[in-house]
Amino acid sequence: MARRRGPRIEDPHDVLLYPLATEKAMRLMEAENKLTFIVRRDANKPMIKRAVEELFDVEVEKVNTLITPTGEKKAYVKLKPEYRAEDVAATLGIL
Repeated sequence: MARRRGPRIEDPHDVLLYPLATEKAMRLMEAENKLTFIVRRDANKPMIKRAVEELFDVEVEKVNTLITPTGEKKAYVKLKPEYRAEDVAATLGIL
């Protein structure tokens, strides 16, 4: 059986809808070097990783996703230790 592939999204701006600046997102940013985004519902982890790496010129270690009770898809993106989530957040205007 062939592997099922998700939709091909060319522009990384189409994958990431907006960053979250909640208390939990700030805590994860400081303690675990993670950024939190609301992403397209049909985006998969490799798409999210590629979008973050291309848009913010960082390397991603890991991506975790979940569907919220409101139906949005949330992505927790852990950056590699040589990059700081606070620096990316500052460029986004979160901090």
